[in-house]
Amino acid sequence: MKTKINYIIALFVLLAACQQNSSSTTDSSTPTKDTTVTFPERAAAMAVYEVNIRQATPEGTIQAFAQHLPRLKELGVEMLWIMPVQPISLKNRKGTLGSYYAIADYSAINPEFGSLADFKSLVQQAHDMGMVVILDWVPNHTGWDHPWITTHPEYYAKDSLGNITYEADWTDIALLDHRNPGTRRSMIEEMAFWIKEADIDGFRCDHAAHEIPLYFWEEATDQLNSMKDLFWLAEWDEPRLHRMFHASYSWELLHLTEDVAKGHKTADDIADFIKKDQAKYGRKAFRMTITTNHDENSWAGTVFERYGEGHKAFATFIFSAYGFPMIYNGQEVGLDKRLEFFEKDSIDWTDPKGLSRFYKQLLSLKKDNPALWNGGFGAPPERINADENIYAFKRIKDGNQVIGIINMSDQSQSLQLTDEGVYGDYADYFTGTNYTLSSETLTLDPWQYLIFTN
Repeated sequence: MKTKINYIIALFVLLAACQQNSSSTTDSSTPTKDTTVTFPERAAAMAVYEVNIRQATPEGTIQAFAQHLPRLKELGVEMLWIMPVQPISLKNRKGTLGSYYAIADYSAINPEFGSLADFKSLVQQAHDMGMVVILDWVPNHTGWDHPWITTHPEYYAKDSLGNITYEADWTDIALLDHRNPGTRRSMIEEMAFWIKEADIDGFRCDHAAHEIPLYFWEEATDQLNSMKDLFWLAEWDEPRLHRMFHASYSWELLHLTEDVAKGHKTADDIADFIKKDQAKYGRKAFRMTITTNHDENSWAGTVFERYGEGHKAFATFIFSAYGFPMIYNGQEVGLDKRLEFFEKDSIDWTDPKGLSRFYKQLLSLKKDNPALWNGGFGAPPERINADENIYAFKRIKDGNQVIGIINMSDQSQSLQLTDEGVYGDYADYFTGTNYTLSSETLTLDPWQYLIFTN
């Protein structure tokens, strides 16, 4: 009997071991959870760098711009937004070269810029340097030479007489009708082309709302996100778009900062805007903040025209206090002319004002301090002063604290802190100069900005 019992026990042990081994084998063959960081988290510490291929180099080509990638990597750029690279319509063209946004063929490259192979190489080189590339997409309209004009006139908006129409004074474009399922289907197919062929990482979507129904973006993001993890930036200022988009434009803040620079508004107005914007959009939305871009530079003026001597103070503000910041190509070297929009007009890269180091510092400041990261990945700013011409703030995230003090006026100002929690000794991030924050008044020079990190 004892022998039989021992045999039975041994049999159970053997069976248990077999089950354990079987379980181990099954576990090892089960796919592990994908821990790859995806958007928007992947862009948490990024700023955007806008590229105008036509004007970025004397050659005005994709290959010529690719030579700038090592410099941009050294500067700290991690996200490239490439303005439209497609052929430009000849019919109703404005100027000699036309608008980048009057597209004649969504799935081709403007021969003036190079070839599809050149663009694919650019994207691959950027990827090899750790950058992501988003392509400017124009869903609202085409140029008048686009094949759809004749093959699918039903894709377009019509006036009361049945003629294809355009918007505002944009006579070089034909307005699309996204209520038509065929329009939406064809547009999404064109967008998919660039993911499959060029391996882009997302889209900056021009004129993303107004005539374009929200259900187009629902369809587009559902289908295209299934192909690749993509980043979505909407050129629009409306909360509802954040159902599909990671980022949107803070146009109101741009114009508010311009008004502050001109003395028409104050830092108090900026503080009020931030409170209102967070209540409207929440804290997870990436709100793109700019002091210039292709439109502002060409049509409204350079940062020096619009911000004067305060241009660095407001650049510091958008990189440190609030938002998802952007640099327009040439801004980092003091672009001091309005680039032609419809003609060739190259950027001077000699950096006569010595601004490159300043913008490199801003990009590093953003990346190295989690409190300043975008959307919900960073911390909201808390104002720490009550002086109407100074915007002073703190942002704290997981032990990382950043204090910013920005004089937003062309006069000397006296700072009185309202938060004793920030008292202490600090060194300015930009200059290394030592400062003591206390109940004592601190005097700031016109447009002076200070950043303290721990």
